[in-house]
Amino acid sequence: MKGMPRRFLIVTVCLVATVSFLVGLIVAGSTMPAPAQSAPPVATSTVRAKAAATTGPMIGSFADIAERLNPAVVNIDATTREGSRPRRRIDMLLPDSPDGFGRPSDRDRDGPRRGAGTGFIIDEDGYILTNHHVIETADRINVRLADGRTLRAERVGSDPDTDIALIKVNSPRPLPHAVLGDSDTLRVGEWVLAIGNPLAYEHTVTVGVVSFIGRKLFDSSLDRYIQTDAAINFGNSGGPLINSRGEVIGINAAISSRASNIGFAVPINQASAILPQLRDKGRVSRGYIGVALRDVDADLRQSLGLNVNAGAMVQDVTAGSPGARAGLRPYDVIVAVDGKPVQRNDELIHTISARQPGTMATLQVVRDGRPINVAVKLAERPLRERQIPRDEPRPSSRPGPALGLWVREIDPSFAQRFNLPKDLEGVIVSRVDPLSPAFDAEIERGHVLLEINRQPVRSIEDYRRLTSRARPGEVLALYLYKPEITRRELHIVKVE
Repeated sequence: MKGMPRRFLIVTVCLVATVSFLVGLIVAGSTMPAPAQSAPPVATSTVRAKAAATTGPMIGSFADIAERLNPAVVNIDATTREGSRPRRRIDMLLPDSPDGFGRPSDRDRDGPRRGAGTGFIIDEDGYILTNHHVIETADRINVRLADGRTLRAERVGSDPDTDIALIKVNSPRPLPHAVLGDSDTLRVGEWVLAIGNPLAYEHTVTVGVVSFIGRKLFDSSLDRYIQTDAAINFGNSGGPLINSRGEVIGINAAISSRASNIGFAVPINQASAILPQLRDKGRVSRGYIGVALRDVDADLRQSLGLNVNAGAMVQDVTAGSPGARAGLRPYDVIVAVDGKPVQRNDELIHTISARQPGTMATLQVVRDGRPINVAVKLAERPLRERQIPRDEPRPSSRPGPALGLWVREIDPSFAQRFNLPKDLEGVIVSRVDPLSPAFDAEIERGHVLLEINRQPVRSIEDYRRLTSRARPGEVLALYLYKPEITRRELHIVKVE
């Protein structure tokens, strides 16, 4: 009996040691060094801190966001009288429109047609943002609120170029409204939420991520669409695209006809910038100089021997435009506006568009390697025109060189059919080889080739002479006139 306490003590000590050993293993395992990373932990923390500073605090869940924003989202019913058809901007992308919602009673083309869309209230007085194409041809606009009330809306203003419209309803009491965010801080991969009335299913909520920022769809000079995979369908147009903090950062505007998970939204900063003009004037006035532009890149510098690293090169100057009156010429490179540097043509267009017509601007231009200043008085930017389908010219039997182009002379019937400028001299692209350098440069049949590396091409012989000397790896700048858009453009071709 006297040995029992000693044996008990030994067993107890062994058990305590074993347990301590196991606990030590567990703790050690949890504190093992992390696997090697592509960036040090300090850098990761810095990035996260920067992102948090940019994006701010997030709401707990998308359910909270939907609950808070849903009351500000409205259903828009636009009724159009007989014979009023909306102007589609492009067929490959399908925005909503009054003739895009086939309710059985609305398909009678001899009577009124009704279309549906979405909008969202931006202040308690009843101002509502939506898409221009939702109410473009509407003769009567009714808005159904989340509380079930239906109110008649008046058109305040709209802007076809950015597909933004402002309407207003009158309510005896303040209305719930959405908070507008800052779309310039948006990042690819960020979670977003869309609310709308797709296919008449009101207040449908979908979630996805930002897939791309700055997508060009209709007008390369103004478009900066947010691309998202959050489900958007007919009826979503005009509805809000919302970030994870419950702020509206886009206006849902279009979907791709080729996929079910590619949607596009107008950045809310574009809407915020023009809201004062829509409220005061009902439309938007933008500055305009009347030139077609392209970025200066390495290939362009090599082919033309430019001595500038960035800027916007003038490709074409519209006759009678402010740019023409100021003396701008093709191949001029605009590097600054009133002393503010211009890196890309988008920057120049946004800078000029943000100014009022009638104001003056001084362009810093590099012409044939020499810097000059050009003073220009801005006009009002015209609304974009619809593109017309292009009739393909007949092919030529003359073979093409390594560029992959076949060309032929301009004939009177082609010049008349496409209303070519009378003084236009060049050759018609009659065929483009698939997978050729010209094909890669997006040159198409029907384009008129005017110059190669600033050397005029007035005949097939000129074309052969200028291209026969091209060697593999050489870069050529082809100056083309495009009848379908009535504009001249530079295309860079790399010889194979």
